[in-house]
Amino acid sequence: MDVSTTAADDENTARRTALKATARQLLVELGAGGLSLEAVAGGSGLALADVEVVFPHRDDLLTALVIDAYEESAAAMEEADRGAGAAGATAGARLLAVTRALRKWSFDNSGQFTLIYGSPVPGYHAPQDTVPAATRTPAVLAGIVRSALAAGELTPPRRAVPGPPLLLPEAVQLFGGTPEDPFSDLIERGMVLWSNLVGLLVFQVFSRTHDSVRDESAYFDFAIAVAAESIGLTVPLDGVTAR
Repeated sequence: MDVSTTAADDENTARRTALKATARQLLVELGAGGLSLEAVAGGSGLALADVEVVFPHRDDLLTALVIDAYEESAAAMEEADRGAGAAGATAGARLLAVTRALRKWSFDNSGQFTLIYGSPVPGYHAPQDTVPAATRTPAVLAGIVRSALAAGELTPPRRAVPGPPLLLPEAVQLFGGTPEDPFSDLIERGMVLWSNLVGLLVFQVFSRTHDSVRDESAYFDFAIAVAAESIGLTVPLDGVTAR
């Protein structure tokens, strides 16, 4: 093993981690649109050339931050789901656990949340490199929905999605195939649940409900329960208290 090469790799990794940490702080202060390599260099006490060795362009830095945000938020959900599953929770209780975990992560990391779920960054287009990380979060929800279907915990819909299937093959593949009737439109309904969750988080993180809701934590739980009804899943709220 070349010791000098290993030491250089470790140093590059450490610098990359430190630069991303500075960039995450600047996301809160400047927003993603205001993030620049110059600002990161200034916040890190480094010359711009030193930053460009690690991230040659601003978009390289944004992509790294986007991937991290997706990975970290999904990891929080996956950990919550493992805990709920180990405790023998129903699919509805697992759903509540993972969405609460995503909510906590979103408030604890508002800059990163805004980066991936806020307004598009002018001039930036996320590359395909971000797709695997981005699919982890909906994959957690899909796993819970599949478990609920297999366990017979879903109520058949009263109203089917009209017309031909509305999904791209990639969405069907992520779920693991199209369920049989009467749940053939379950993936479409799951996407409604997913979009409701993200929209709810946007409202709460960006303080769109603070002047109309007395208890936002309790309201979040209630809204998730209502959204889950669209896929025929019951989220238990009995005895739930605000956190």
